[in-house]
Amino acid sequence: MSEENKELQPQPEKEQTQPEEVILWYTPASQQAEEVVCWYEQPTPLPGKRWREVAPTDTGVWREAARKERKHRRWPWIAAAVVVLAIAAVIVTGLFSDHSPVLPDDGDAASSIVDIFNHKGTSIPRYEGDASVRLTCQRGHGEELSPREVYAKVNPSVVTVVAAVGEYGSVGTGIIMSGDGYILTNAHVISGSDSCWIALDSGVTYDVRLVGYDESEDLAVLKAVDAEGLPAAEFGDSDLACVGDTVYAIGNPLGIELRGTLTDGIISAINRAVDVDGKSMTLIQTNAALNNGNSGGPLINAYGQVIGINTLKMSNADAEAEATVEGLGFALPISTVFFVVNDLIATGTFHGYPTIGITVASAVSDDGVPYVGVIEVTEGSGADKAGIQSGDVILAADGQELSATEDLLSVRRNHAVGDEVVLTVWRDGETFDVTVTLQSDR
Repeated sequence: MSEENKELQPQPEKEQTQPEEVILWYTPASQQAEEVVCWYEQPTPLPGKRWREVAPTDTGVWREAARKERKHRRWPWIAAAVVVLAIAAVIVTGLFSDHSPVLPDDGDAASSIVDIFNHKGTSIPRYEGDASVRLTCQRGHGEELSPREVYAKVNPSVVTVVAAVGEYGSVGTGIIMSGDGYILTNAHVISGSDSCWIALDSGVTYDVRLVGYDESEDLAVLKAVDAEGLPAAEFGDSDLACVGDTVYAIGNPLGIELRGTLTDGIISAINRAVDVDGKSMTLIQTNAALNNGNSGGPLINAYGQVIGINTLKMSNADAEAEATVEGLGFALPISTVFFVVNDLIATGTFHGYPTIGITVASAVSDDGVPYVGVIEVTEGSGADKAGIQSGDVILAADGQELSATEDLLSVRRNHAVGDEVVLTVWRDGETFDVTVTLQSDR
């Protein structure tokens, strides 16, 4: 036996804490696997209810046997447990997820983070959402947190999403947005599925219903059945994010075994236009590690606020390509997609982004006063019908004074398609109010 293996081998004379769940065993590469030299311990329970439905053995049985055998010679029993658990791991892997490390060739798995527009619809039972439940983005934040503090704050709000497709299933990630169980994830996570359930970080599971989804925006809202008191995440304003900001991702890369994985990085780009299957998406780019199973999980700022939903990564389409693509992950910005989320909750579908119908720019007058000026008016838009003209200065929206375009966008976030917004306009020395009906960009 090598010195390395001697160091890794569990010592019989030392009392060891039995792991709650052993999900991956490694044995030396030989024809007869006689020794267990290393193992991985899951720090929190796996989804117990569902695990028992598919596992061919009850982990509690071998756990009790191990405790009794500790007084005697234990190694023959451990060797037998290795074989049983290896079989269980293979079965669970086949049932729950696609673990192929070759991301571009991951088939039809709903947890694919590469081919996000290979949609097949879904027949998950529906749930009528409560229009009073709304996703809001906070512009303020507390002090910067350490990585450990970020994980402690956000991980309880991150769930494992298991979408069942007939006899099989696949794994993605979701984010709890309300205590009564409204959950955000990607539409491609549930694509083609006929049922779905989620597991909290504690291992508690809930069946879920589908509130609504939109394939073109790659967003879905789920509702945990009979859920109460769930830990909701805090959502920040992604418009405040800058290149170089520290960010974190939490999710389930490659499925259940590595659930609750924390990775970190920076924001590599904002408002990045990415062409995906002929559709242009405006995304946050990050070098935080993302893999299959991270889909639908949170991109988190240094204050523990969710500012994006991890959606896709770039990877080599050709396994024989000379250059390796690394560190190119992308997330849907929360300050944009919350329109989609709130519409899905209220109506079950997305009717489009509400638009005023003007192109504006921030400027400063000769006497140093900042203002928002109208550059162009879209023909046929709500602003056009209300009489807004190019060259107008917008002083306020819904009574809120404006000094930059971000202020106008902030007011628009409080409205949906069909709502009215009151603009206070200055033109040729006169000030007057104009009521504009917001139209859909679709």
